[in-house]
Amino acid sequence: MLNQAQAEQFQIEYLQPVEKREDAKSSWGQDIKEGLSQSPKTIPPKYFYDDQGSQLFEQICELPEYYPTRTEASILRKYAEEIVERTGICELVELGSGSSTKTRLLLDAYHQQNEVFKYMPIDVSAGILKESAIQLKQDYNSLEIKGLVGTYEQALTQLKPSAWPARMIFFLGSSIGNFSEAGYDNFLNKIAQVLENGDYFLLGIDLQKPKSTLEPAYNDSKGITAAFNLNMLTHLNNKFGGNFDVNNFKHQAIYNEERKQIEMYLLSEREQKISLEKLDLKVKLNKGEKILTEMSRKFNIEETRDKLESKKLKTIKVFTDENKWFALMLCQFSK
Repeated sequence: MLNQAQAEQFQIEYLQPVEKREDAKSSWGQDIKEGLSQSPKTIPPKYFYDDQGSQLFEQICELPEYYPTRTEASILRKYAEEIVERTGICELVELGSGSSTKTRLLLDAYHQQNEVFKYMPIDVSAGILKESAIQLKQDYNSLEIKGLVGTYEQALTQLKPSAWPARMIFFLGSSIGNFSEAGYDNFLNKIAQVLENGDYFLLGIDLQKPKSTLEPAYNDSKGITAAFNLNMLTHLNNKFGGNFDVNNFKHQAIYNEERKQIEMYLLSEREQKISLEKLDLKVKLNKGEKILTEMSRKFNIEETRDKLESKKLKTIKVFTDENKWFALMLCQFSK
């Protein structure tokens, strides 16, 4: 429990739908209806993250095969103090915070400055966000926390101007790779719209590397990634009144070398009829038919630098590990 002084510097806010209230009901689940009605079928990766999905992802991050988390953490461990030196004390806004485990490496470095600073974790999972935010407030007495429950789009649309001298939005864990090219471009546009002149953006990107390294990271021996992928169907059942039977599906993850991306699928192992009652949707799946649940694009530093520059996000410094498997790109917005 937080004491009174800690509670005064702690808030959790639930973000409103991006659509107008009168339009929100009609658009609810529209992305599911569109994704499952097209060919090939898709489900947006945001539906991974109910509370169970978020907990499974935390377990994935601890797997020996899943190199991104430990590699990014090693970069933060080595360079967090330099990042603080370059940005100074500022308002920290994290997109997709989860349990904020790696974030602590940054928070430790800011905390060492012995000044009050603000952290705004944003996540779709209210349970894990509130639990981690309370723990952080207990551990960092100089930290002011305002957690936001919602999607990236909601957060970037509703984020209010900062009262701090500077703001740094950070997006760790290579989640930027989940966007299509158009989504990637739109996301960076929204980042640029939120930032003021002199504000910062810290982006984590998973770099291109051999298939022999990439595929095991998404097909772990314990089956945690498979459980994470299949849990999406349970989430849809609960949210939309679905009748998905997870026993009729198989997890599959492959590296598409031409497109430089991991593609994660749910493979239908039999012919079946799916219904989502709350969406008034009925779908037929053939045996062997795949539903794309995630793509994870792998990046090139120079191409990413050019892309960021086109959005007025100038790269100040690129931090990488010794294998050059992963990179953190610290940028500053300049109109």
